[in-house]
Amino acid sequence: MKREVEWSSDALADFGAAIDHIAADNQQAAYLVATRILNTIDLLGDFQTGRQGRVKNTYEKLVQKTSYIVAYTISGEAVYIVRIIHGSRDWPEGEWPAE
Repeated sequence: MKREVEWSSDALADFGAAIDHIAADNQQAAYLVATRILNTIDLLGDFQTGRQGRVKNTYEKLVQKTSYIVAYTISGEAVYIVRIIHGSRDWPEGEWPAE
């Protein structure tokens, strides 16, 4: 069963900031990273794979061939994208990275 995929405003902001940052140096790379993130999220609607998240009740899915992690929750019929985080960010267990 395919679940709906919904985005939090934080995840949308994370995605926009990441792609804008990459695009400032390389438009083609930004497009490639954006496509890989979106494909990963789309697949989460079909198969909710990933490891237990660092924040309670979340999961984390690594985006292949990028440095990004998609943090999400599952609620009933939906996968809810909570944050998109660069893997080099260091954040404490139980909290999101500081801005």
